[in-house]
Amino acid sequence: MTDPELVDLHRRACAAFGERVRAVGAGDWDKPTPCEDWDVRELVNHVVGEDLWTGPMMEGRTIEEVGDRFAGDQLGDDPAAAWTEAQRQAEAAVGAPGAIQRTVHLSFGDTPAQEYVMQLLADHAIHAWDLATAIGADDRLDPGLVDAIAAWFDDREDMYRGAGVIGPAVEPADPDDPQARLLARFGRR
Repeated sequence: MTDPELVDLHRRACAAFGERVRAVGAGDWDKPTPCEDWDVRELVNHVVGEDLWTGPMMEGRTIEEVGDRFAGDQLGDDPAAAWTEAQRQAEAAVGAPGAIQRTVHLSFGDTPAQEYVMQLLADHAIHAWDLATAIGADDRLDPGLVDAIAAWFDDREDMYRGAGVIGPAVEPADPDDPQARLLARFGRR
């Protein structure tokens, strides 16, 4: 995959999540999500925090340098606005000239930025589905995202599961549907 294609996939994954954030109603923020430990607000806060981390990581900062700057609630009184600003920053960082060719310093070691961006777009897409499911919105994902994530995940699924990042795989709701198969690999029904 080329760098421009990866930047575009990241943008599309962010857009998918943002579409669901804008659909969250005033009474939806405390609804449960498929992520057992998070309600809607906590799920959105997780992705906002991830996007706030993206800029410093893509600039070559270490976890120690960033510290706890993005710990706790990042949504404040206007979660949609917090999302919009975090998304803007993340997309700018990923799309910056040369950014995709850099090395990022993650908790488990130095990682090519291409790998980090794939992790980000997978997290955004899967959590877009989680959010849509929680609030009863359209849960269909961009087929191009689904295909790219599935191909990338082929070599990483066992590692993610072994590290406890994802739960056990489940039977897909529709074995003929690429999205259902991908979601099942991430432990979603």
